[in-house]
Amino acid sequence: MVSPKYPSSVGKVVAALKTRYRDFNHYNLKNPLDELLFIICSTKTGEASYRSTFRSLKRTFPTYLQIAEAPAEYIARPIVSGGLSNQKAKAIRNLLDVIIAKFGEPTLNPLRKMRDEEAEAFLLSLPGVGKKVARCVLMYSLDRQVFPVDTHCWRIARRLGWVRPTQKDKHCAPRDMDRLQFKIPPTLRYSLHVNMISLGREICTPSAPHCDVCPISAFCSKIGVNRTKKKLRLKIAR
Repeated sequence: MVSPKYPSSVGKVVAALKTRYRDFNHYNLKNPLDELLFIICSTKTGEASYRSTFRSLKRTFPTYLQIAEAPAEYIARPIVSGGLSNQKAKAIRNLLDVIIAKFGEPTLNPLRKMRDEEAEAFLLSLPGVGKKVARCVLMYSLDRQVFPVDTHCWRIARRLGWVRPTQKDKHCAPRDMDRLQFKIPPTLRYSLHVNMISLGREICTPSAPHCDVCPISAFCSKIGVNRTKKKLRLKIAR
């Protein structure tokens, strides 16, 4: 097996981001099935909205079995405020049908006894679940040393010069996710992932990033960055 070649700045980047954002977990959940449903609720909606709709879903259906036995139109009702409720409800029903067929009940706890590769393969076999979502469940809920590549991680890693896209449209393909994960030391993956999300939301935004106040600017190649300067008013922690 080829030994990984880590970017020379990775340790310093992780340390700088950890100092600023302190590994904030973005409200993700320790139960793997909760985490999967939480991610579905978060699709194309803001943080406050998807946290609210997930809580509403759990209040309406206190058990997984109740969700699994409900028609999709009933599942859609408590999550309507988050948008795309009909599509999300159908996705939830389809997922639960496959999970029950595999494990005999609505649970993902059997994944705890599986190797990383086996657990990821099962999650990827679920309808609508891609590599990023599968690795979020593995990392947040099962404490596996994987690196989910969301839009923030991908954008920041490219600007740092750690990875180049293989797609013409520069979107992150599944093989790009594997390549980037291979470049991050396993013990640093969780911290880097959660803190890159925080950085991407606050400073390293898609357009006109605030490089002048970025905690990792000294390590960044700023590849593809729009050089237009824009001042950012940072919130002072009280």
